[in-house]
Amino acid sequence: MATPAALPLSPAVRKFIVHWGEMGSSWGVNRTVAQIHALLYIAPRPLTAEEIAGTLSIARSNVSTSLRELQGWGIVRVAHVLGDRRDYFESMRDVWEMFRIILEERKRREVDPTLSVLRECVATIEKTRPADPEAKRRLGDLLEFMETMDSAYREFRMLSITDLRRFLKLRGGVRKVASLILSR
Repeated sequence: MATPAALPLSPAVRKFIVHWGEMGSSWGVNRTVAQIHALLYIAPRPLTAEEIAGTLSIARSNVSTSLRELQGWGIVRVAHVLGDRRDYFESMRDVWEMFRIILEERKRREVDPTLSVLRECVATIEKTRPADPEAKRRLGDLLEFMETMDSAYREFRMLSITDLRRFLKLRGGVRKVASLILSR
């Protein structure tokens, strides 16, 4: 069987793909999964699994597993080409929407379970006799912080991408508006 042709990649694209893989590892995402995402994001057209494997020099089975994970996150989808029975894959192009989806998925996988455990711990420690006041205070503080951040996230999630972009582009203006509101 012939080795699939590797796509030509410029030095800048290669650097981006390698770095995205490194960052993925830092964020707890498999390096190969992150590199495949980077390739699909930067590619000018949807790619087959064979093209991905050839370009990144990785096993086809690893590509399949990684593509399933990216599809599970909702940031990569299957595309079809007229007259070709193979599956092609493409990344979401809108970085704002992609960020929103990744954030939601991370919240679901990491923050929600942490909130649940913190709530259980606080409830358990409140029933414990004699109570451990320092642990109770610290867990309560952490739970309050996590619930506040979760609430803030839910508020931001309700904004349209357009409004979110406008808000975040305010940068220092957010601090000024907050100061005006909070000083009343």
